Amino acid sequence: MKISVNFDLCESNALCMAAAPEVFEVRDDDFLYVLDENPPEALWAQVEEAARACPKAAITLED
Repeated sequence: MKISVNFDLCESNALCMAAAPEVFEVRDDDFLYVLDENPPEALWAQVEEAARACPKAAITLED
């Protein structure tokens, strides 16, 4: 799985971070950071939930 984020759409509201904190982080500068663009399979369910939780649909997942 590969994670892509459209940062033009992203509002850094941290819903993805709540779902998958090992993969997404919103820092003090209010920007989203992807900590692991190719997360291990054990985190895929959390990453999929993070993508679904994004109100702007800014997260895309590729196989």
